[in-house]
Amino acid sequence: MEHSFTTTIRTVLEKHFGEYAEDIFEKSQIIQYINEKTRSASKGSKSRSSFANLYAIYVIVEDYINKGFNVSGNYSEYEGAPFTQLFTRQRQLPFGGKLQNHALNNRMNSEFQKFFPSSEYQPILRNLQTNRYWFNENLLKVKSGKEAFNLAASIIEIIDEYVQTKQDAFQLFIKSCEELRQIENSNPEKVIEFISGLLAPNVDARLFEIVSYSILKFYYHDQVIFWGFEIDNLNRDNLQLYKTGRTNANDGGIDFVMKPLGRFFQVTETLDFKKYFLDIDKIQKFPITFVIKSSEAVDSIKRKIKANAKKSYSIDAIVNRYMDCIEEVINIAELDTRFRTAIEQGYLNNILDEIILQSKVEFNYQDEDEEEESEEENNTMTLF
Repeated sequence: MEHSFTTTIRTVLEKHFGEYAEDIFEKSQIIQYINEKTRSASKGSKSRSSFANLYAIYVIVEDYINKGFNVSGNYSEYEGAPFTQLFTRQRQLPFGGKLQNHALNNRMNSEFQKFFPSSEYQPILRNLQTNRYWFNENLLKVKSGKEAFNLAASIIEIIDEYVQTKQDAFQLFIKSCEELRQIENSNPEKVIEFISGLLAPNVDARLFEIVSYSILKFYYHDQVIFWGFEIDNLNRDNLQLYKTGRTNANDGGIDFVMKPLGRFFQVTETLDFKKYFLDIDKIQKFPITFVIKSSEAVDSIKRKIKANAKKSYSIDAIVNRYMDCIEEVINIAELDTRFRTAIEQGYLNNILDEIILQSKVEFNYQDEDEEEESEEENNTMTLF
């Protein structure tokens, strides 16, 4: 597969291997996999970044290099890198602050197998008893002509280059948001167009979740509910939507929760009924609203989910029980409608501010002023 970042990969390989670079690019399965996973480099901050699987490779290969196995030594006798070390390291990397353990444990291997079903090699090796990890050295070594080469250092450099590209893109995204802040009152149409552009099927899943939350938070904000335990003593509350965790996190299927109604919201980009039913099972068949990154009509989405479920479950009562748990489906069109409603209520500026805030939190972004303040706080703390 050829894309804009492929040129960077080839440049790094040429730097390390000279005339053998092209042959190595064609022969190496791990380089081909990385090439596939970096195709979003030119698509800016809106596209899926695939940091989890790339960082799973990165931290184990980095350990391999730190121990000198790319130069000499018998890697087969190495006791392996401890999980806690690798897990801590991936969270230290840019955009890696809240990554889960899924890629290290299975997800990267599973996806690699999909790309290379006939490959005899599994990239990440681990000992479940000791919880130690290795990278399959067969994938790090490649022959070209009569020469044998180790790819470890070039893999690290390629991923570093990709991360820098995505950092630059995200900084540009934040800069664009900040610039829109300056004109949000004089040119609201441009702000509306920008945010509407983030409601698209090809937008990065994390960014879509952030924008969805920001819109729904202020869409519900002016809606009032009266509740209480005595008819003469009722509470009057605005609906409040809370973000319950990091995006794409394995947190039991709850992305947002609404107070005081106790409604659950889950953001997803798949129409696979198994994912919906799994989320419903996780919360013991409590009603849940799905926010779906799809332009397909709501009725069509529901029909597809139900039809596919019936193919696996022959009992209508089981399928209907799950379908009854889907309280509401919110697709891209409905999100855009609710966005327009929130604008009419005067919340355009608030939505933009929320997108900036949540994006900075999600992607562990700090601008220069924030970094200086953080450093001053750290220096102050060390005095006591």
